[in-house]
Amino acid sequence: MIKVTFIEHSGDVHEIETETGSSLMEVAMNNDVPGIDADCGGGCSCATCHVYVDSAWLDKLSPPDAMEESMLGLNTMREENSRLSCQIDTSDELNGLVVNLPEFQG
Repeated sequence: MIKVTFIEHSGDVHEIETETGSSLMEVAMNNDVPGIDADCGGGCSCATCHVYVDSAWLDKLSPPDAMEESMLGLNTMREENSRLSCQIDTSDELNGLVVNLPEFQG
């Protein structure tokens, strides 16, 4: 089990313990974390699972591939630490991961 922390734009915190191997989007959806819409169900064809990865964790993630970059490019709230949670698979190395949720999904 690993722990992942989702912080809503309002400041509400959701600390979730989960098995590894699921996407961060699936973890959020399975635990009713508000702010992750996941309209495409994890197919990397929308940007409604957008998160801001805490800077301490950015180097532990693989860089976004071309498809994720394309979807993030459509998001007006993109920041340097923006990622699509459907493209981040949970693993032991991400135990303690912290992500912030945008005010709105675009």
